[in-house]
Amino acid sequence: MMHARIVPAVVRGFASAVVSVLAAVVLVSACGQAGEPEEPAAAAATTGRTPQFENEHVQVWKSVVAPNQPLAMHRHDNPRAIIALKGGTLTVVSDAGERRDMTWETGRAYWLEADPPGELHGDVNEGPEPVEVIVVQLKGAGPGPDAP
Repeated sequence: MMHARIVPAVVRGFASAVVSVLAAVVLVSACGQAGEPEEPAAAAATTGRTPQFENEHVQVWKSVVAPNQPLAMHRHDNPRAIIALKGGTLTVVSDAGERRDMTWETGRAYWLEADPPGELHGDVNEGPEPVEVIVVQLKGAGPGPDAP
């Protein structure tokens, strides 16, 4: 027996934004410049974030983490979806020095909850190739001002 679920407007808006972002990513990937020589990925990559899209529901950016070029310490106050354009393993290092590996498979999407209050982390790529992901982060879905 199937049960109907009521989906809040913010989730519907998020789902719509994710579908739009994924369609744009597929279109951009499929429409690369033919005939232009490609540089080796590792040599051309620079670690950083590039804004892609933002509205009242989501903030979207592309993150590239080049080998041995870690992202600066940061945090995510809201949950987010990660879409791996070029997969690999990132070592997430907390400001307390705790390390954990996260492996992203090319073409797969993942869900990550908001970071614990007050915790910072940096992402390190110890592999030979850049890791590229699209991050779709919800707005206003994190803990409220009274959260511990």
